[in-house]
Order: sequence, then structure tokens, then C-alpha cells
Amino acid sequence: MIINQVTIENIKIAFSSIRANLLRTILTILIITIGITALVGILTAIDSIKYSISSNFAQMGANTFVIDQKWNFTKTNRERRKNFVNISYREAQRFKEEFHFPSIVSVTTWATWQGVVKYESVKTNPNIPVLGIDEGSIITGGYEIETGRNFSVQDLQLTRNIAIIGSELRRTLFAPGVDPLNKMIAVGNGKYKIVGVLEEKGNSLTGPGDKILLLPITNVRQYFPSPRANHMIHVQPDDPKLLDISASEAEGMFRVIRNLRASDDSDFKIEKSDGLANMLIENLKKVMLATTIIGIITLLGAAIGLMNIMLVSVSERTREIGIRKAIGARNIDIRQQFLYEAIIIGQLGGILGIIFGILIGNIVSFAIGSSFFIPWVWILGGVVICFLVGIASGFIPARKASRLDPIVALHYQ
Repeated sequence: MIINQVTIENIKIAFSSIRANLLRTILTILIITIGITALVGILTAIDSIKYSISSNFAQMGANTFVIDQKWNFTKTNRERRKNFVNISYREAQRFKEEFHFPSIVSVTTWATWQGVVKYESVKTNPNIPVLGIDEGSIITGGYEIETGRNFSVQDLQLTRNIAIIGSELRRTLFAPGVDPLNKMIAVGNGKYKIVGVLEEKGNSLTGPGDKILLLPITNVRQYFPSPRANHMIHVQPDDPKLLDISASEAEGMFRVIRNLRASDDSDFKIEKSDGLANMLIENLKKVMLATTIIGIITLLGAAIGLMNIMLVSVSERTREIGIRKAIGARNIDIRQQFLYEAIIIGQLGGILGIIFGILIGNIVSFAIGSSFFIPWVWILGGVVICFLVGIASGFIPARKASRLDPIVALHYQ
């Protein structure tokens, strides 16, 4: 009970001292606030960016990998020619038919990245990506049908002139309230009936976004012929945990389809859907490290400033310390008094820094279209860091105060 009463009294004295030196204390608190704001704010923003990247790539088709053409310059002409060989439709279809690993396999090919789509008198700019897909590409590509339907196997077999449009392309071509289903649009030399509209996905870091136009792949092969057309194979295993195993199986099978010898390098590449996301997140970790160092340097400056203030406070209150010791205060009581004061100042700066940091971090989060993010780890970290700053800054002044001779202190002017 006595210890609790002494502790409460020391805390009251600490607050009284803070109020007595308000301007000096506010300046120190602001230094700590700036350091914690920089640390928590930027790290909150980075966490929200990482979440946005992960979500963005999940929309591209979670737990999928793509077998694609390998663009790789090598030394010999034979290898150079081999590495520029496109994946043909025959090879892609053979893989789709013979790959028996539990998964969804789809084949796509680009018709053009600069298509012009027309509906009546409305015409888009020449920047519409036109992609040929099969019946499984909606799933492996991470798309969702908002209205209408997907392509069927029969649509592909009959090479029907039908299309699925993205939400942004819908807004460009049709007035609000107009149902685009069964409307006829023109692209290239063909006319297509719209049978589906995709749900909005938002802008993608690597994909075409919501202004895409999807056509049956057989139709693209007929009306957008190209001798160098490349076909991409998308594979989504039924069990996400088997993604790596499935990719290894696929590589082995496609090497057989491409007639490669055991000594030959693969003349194609396999890209997992989260590969680029992981690379970007790794780069963000470097930014996080740099930010942490900057924040720590700022807090180190704040700790030095706080220590200086506490040393000045000890000098100014030498007579007060002598009086307290003369009436029975122990060294530990004096030491605690100054430590509590340093810790309180540190925590006040930390609380303000955490609040401002969360606000700044979430402003960035909203700017990139991510959701509100509360960095519980960094909040706890900020509290702990400010506590340590208070201890480190207050220890030497508190130790100096507790060692003062009461007789000398009473005579101090």
C-alpha cells in the first residue's frame, strides 16, 4: 500500500513538473510525435500497399500458373530460334487434353491490344485489349460474370460471333440504364453479340483492367489470324497447396509436347500468379527497412532532447530534491520520480504519433483504393519504443538526481 501511494505521488509530481515547463515539454513531445508518425504512418501505408498488391494479384486468378513463350537471347543461333518459338494452338490444346492433374486448364491468345469497338454511333479509342479465351478462362483468369453467361464448349466449336465485355467498356459504349446483353458491337471486320458482362475488378498492375473485350478463341483464330500468334496456357489446381507440384508436372509434360531432350533447357516459361506480387512485396521490405532506420534516427534525436530536458530539470529542482530527501524520501523514490516524468512525456508523444501515423497511412491507403487499415503491430511497437525512449532518456538524469547529497542540495541556489 505504501509503495502504491509513493508511486501515485511520484506520478502526480511528474505531471506537475510537465505543466510547469509546458513549452519545453511540448517541443519534446512534438519531436517524439514526428518520429513515431513517420514510423507508423509509412509502415501503415506499406502494409496497405502490400494488402492491395496481394488482393490485386488474387483477382488475376488465385493459385494459378501460366505456361507462356520464353523470350530469352542465347549464344547460338539454334537456341535463339528455339527460344523465340511461339506456343501453337495445337500444342496448347494437346496439353489441355493430356494434362490429367486435378485442375482447370484454359487456353488464351491475344487478338490485339489496340482494338476499336463500336456500338451504333459510339466508338472507343484504339486501346481496347481483345483476348481470345475458352470456356475455362473466366475461372483461371479470376473473372466473375456480373450479368449474362460464359462461353460454352458449343460456342467454341461453332466459332460463334459472341463477346463478353468488361465493366469499363460497358460504361464507354452504353448509356446508364441500357442493358448491353444481346446488343451487337463491331470490332475489326466482325460483328459480335454481347452475351455477358464482367464484374468490375479495378485497375490491375499487369492486366488490361475493366476495358477488356473477350471473344471465343476459335473466333479469334479465324478473324484475327497471325502466323506468330502465341497461346498461353493457364492452370489452376483444385487444391491450392499442390500449386508447385502441379507446375512441375506441367513442365514435364510440356517438355514432351515440345519434343525437348533431357539435356535441353525448357524453351518456355512458367509464371505463378503470385510471382510478381512477391517480387514487389520484397522490394517494399527494403523501403520498410529504410523507413524504420529513418524513424529510429528521429527517435534517437528525440531521446537526446528528452534527456537534455530531464538533466536541466534535475538542476532546476535540486533544492526540491534536497527537501524530499530531508523528510525521508529514498534514492529509489527520487529515481522513480524522474523516470516516470520521462516515460510520461515519451508516451504522450507516442500516442500523438500513433494517431497521426494511422491517419497519414490510411490517407495513402484510400488513395490507392485499399481499405481502412489499423496496424496493431506497429501501434504496440510504437508504445514499446516510446517506453524504451523514456527509460533511456530518463535513466541518467534520474540516477543523477537520486545521488544528490541532501545537505548540498538544500544549500543549492
